[in-house]
Amino acid sequence: MPILVITGTGTEVGKTVTTAALAAAALAAGRSVAVLKAAQTGVGPDERGDADEVARLAGAVTASEVARFPEPLAPGTAARRAGMPPVRPQDVAEAAAKLATEHELVLVEGAGGLLVRFDTAGGTLADAARLLNAPVLVVASAGLGTLNTTELTARELRVRELELLGVVIGSWPDVPDLASRCNVADLPEVAGAPLLGALPAGAGALAPGDFRAMAPSWLSARLDGSWDAEAFRGRVAP
Repeated sequence: MPILVITGTGTEVGKTVTTAALAAAALAAGRSVAVLKAAQTGVGPDERGDADEVARLAGAVTASEVARFPEPLAPGTAARRAGMPPVRPQDVAEAAAKLATEHELVLVEGAGGLLVRFDTAGGTLADAARLLNAPVLVVASAGLGTLNTTELTARELRVRELELLGVVIGSWPDVPDLASRCNVADLPEVAGAPLLGALPAGAGALAPGDFRAMAPSWLSARLDGSWDAEAFRGRVAP
């Protein structure tokens, strides 16, 4: 798995922190890692973006972006409003493939959900994943409403004949409600793919050293970690 595409079921589901955990776990396993942000929006030229945040938390990764746009909008809209060339799926695929020649793992983080538009032709992260023939990891929220958005994302991946590697809960609450606890069993069912991890709420606020030490415990062996889905489900089941 030299290239892994990371998407969310929407915005603010913990995608960037999950990407950082994936990078930290891979580094701890002895692999060289690059992180590519497909399209960074909502930041100025000198501000830190998501790839920079991944590097801050995870450590010695190569962090890069295909493009960035100042307004916090969908990449296609942000590019148009800024009068800048849009990101195309092929741009993302070419950048990721180049990084893969120099790194053992390339993590490609999308912007928002799977079908957020990059350009006027309707290109998306899903199109980049197809060009790369890369598996996709879905980051989902824990609570009420996540089953619908996760299943819709999984169905779209199947329609496009893309491999859904699994689902990671991007932010597991300190005191999970009934819906969150039930969703641990229901998420893999609606996704048709395994639950591969759960990050604790506030993980991104940890000191980088603590984050790197703990990251493997949040992810399954498939993602270079030690997290056990069955044990987790047994602890939180209602």
